[in-house]
Amino acid sequence: MRVGDTVHMSGQIGLDPATMQMVDGIDGQIVRVFENLKAVAEAAGGSLADIVKVNVFLTDLANFAKVNETMARYFSESFPARAAVGVKELPRGALVEADAVMFIAD
Repeated sequence: MRVGDTVHMSGQIGLDPATMQMVDGIDGQIVRVFENLKAVAEAAGGSLADIVKVNVFLTDLANFAKVNETMARYFSESFPARAAVGVKELPRGALVEADAVMFIAD
């Protein structure tokens, strides 16, 4: 959803877009979440470098360090603002979900 210079991205879970099946394990799901966000950003005319805010939802906050490690491969300094929230459950049994806000100047 684009509003002015910002694009608000819906939450992404670890669904493989080719099969629409959840990828296995927390590591695979974290990578898939950021690959999905990357695809949405590019479809909206931007890139991960344009993301200014990320919200991460985890069913187990012990996996937050894994999210940090993976994010470091997808984002450069200065990193987007970020929040991490522990939740009881996510759609389709996902272990992680992330949404984002992207800023695109015309």
